[in-house]
Amino acid sequence: MITFESLGIEEGLLQSITALGYTVPTPIQEKAIPVLLQGTRDFIGLAQTGTGKTAAFGLPLLQLIDKSSKLPQALIICPTRELCMQITRDLQGYKPKKDPIIVTAVYGGAPITTQVRELKRGTNIVVATPGRLIDLIERKAIQLEKIHYVILDEADEMLNMGFKDDIEFILKNTPERESIWLFSATMPAAIKQVSKKYMEKPFEITIGKANSGSSTIDHQYYSTQHVNRYETLKRIIDFNPGIYGIIFTRTKADAQEITESLIREGYDIEALHGDLTQVQRDKVMARFREKNLQLLIATDVAARGIDVQGISHVINYELPDDTEVYTHRSGRTGRAGKSGISISIVTPRELYRLRQIEKLVKTEFHKMDIPSGKDVCRKQFFHFIDKMLKVDISHGEYETYLPVLREKFADIDKEAILQKVAALEFDRFLKYYENSADLNLRGDDRRSPRVEAGRSGTTRTDTQGRKFGGNAPSGNYTRVFVNLGTKDGFYKASFLQFILDMSELRKDVLGRIDMKEMNSWVEVDAQSANKMIKSIDGKNFRGRKIRMNPADSVR
Repeated sequence: MITFESLGIEEGLLQSITALGYTVPTPIQEKAIPVLLQGTRDFIGLAQTGTGKTAAFGLPLLQLIDKSSKLPQALIICPTRELCMQITRDLQGYKPKKDPIIVTAVYGGAPITTQVRELKRGTNIVVATPGRLIDLIERKAIQLEKIHYVILDEADEMLNMGFKDDIEFILKNTPERESIWLFSATMPAAIKQVSKKYMEKPFEITIGKANSGSSTIDHQYYSTQHVNRYETLKRIIDFNPGIYGIIFTRTKADAQEITESLIREGYDIEALHGDLTQVQRDKVMARFREKNLQLLIATDVAARGIDVQGISHVINYELPDDTEVYTHRSGRTGRAGKSGISISIVTPRELYRLRQIEKLVKTEFHKMDIPSGKDVCRKQFFHFIDKMLKVDISHGEYETYLPVLREKFADIDKEAILQKVAALEFDRFLKYYENSADLNLRGDDRRSPRVEAGRSGTTRTDTQGRKFGGNAPSGNYTRVFVNLGTKDGFYKASFLQFILDMSELRKDVLGRIDMKEMNSWVEVDAQSANKMIKSIDGKNFRGRKIRMNPADSVR
């Protein structure tokens, strides 16, 4: 069996990592550590997040550092403040307590004067975000003459965030380096360019297949209509009562809107997006790490660098535009050998993108049925019963209340008591899901989109793939103009809900919605168009008069 000792890790570090619970090296550690301990070889390691990359470069680095010097000998560059702090904590945990090596974190969002003072006092390893590091270089506040090792962690993330020029600037300012160690989950063209320009015959290893998903992650998807996306999200959350996860949205407006809706409905959730101050962001992340929040909803930009252990689920409210981003999203779960689930909510129009992602991560996605209301209630009920049976009552003085309880329940049989307990816990769920609809796309929902004659005699398709029949709308649409748009704070889901609330119509009367900054055009079933216009035209929205009329008579 391969051990850290057989890889060449020295005794002091072995004692520290053994105390942390490290026993057997992960594949990336097993292959990287012997190479990096040489100290003079450029290195590229491709592996998913959560595979132990920090220890893979951190342990060799701590062993190579000259402890007698107080000048920076290594730069670790990473994309975000959170990851910068996490790497710093990990390195401080790896080194023996009496080891004089100093690790200093420098990042934006904190006073630069404090960081300058820390650097002047002396340090051995600097962990930095690119922007703050360049600021310190330009102020001549950091000495780079003795930098031997430059480590680029989550290099693909940094390049995706537009840090290519920053990284090149930093590499140009470390002329005495002995080696560059580059770690990445994927290998886009931009990384290949950097490696060719600045690295000399790098030793390259790949753990798993390049750009592939982790084997510890179960990739699932739920297929539904766009208008049912939010309701599907709620079903997924409710069907997983022990969930501890991150929900990814494409925009910060979506993140905030969905968060506010879920909070109103009693969910423990907070949003993480670009509008938060650093103090607010730190508070949200602290609550999430301490599991005072069950769910975190985030944009891709805001979530970069998040390293939280124990995440059970990642939910893609919408698929990312860049298929490689999916790899980073899903990599937030299934870390350190533990299993995780990555869930995607997709509409018929998004299935092609799902297939692209399948090819990228070289993993088949499992199609799941959206749980019915009864399924949700049953799952919640058994979760509650299991939790109740496991409650520790040894620390309370509950025996003193037993006589009163016996007296109160003297005339009630055991089954009635159990029913009352269940009613207290599940009344909300039972009422909410009493007449819940089936949100799944069934066989006839996948038929070819309808073809409708336009005014010019040409044909067009309904991209919603909407099903009609029985007492449903006729399928003939009238295009309606309304002077509300994205500048009014709407996105499609909230706009749809707004016009349905005002007109008291069902969502299945709507076809395609085309939103612009100042105006929107809505397809409304011909039988319902007049009712919608009469209900909304002339009303006020935030002090402004709403105009709604048929699109071919825009006034």
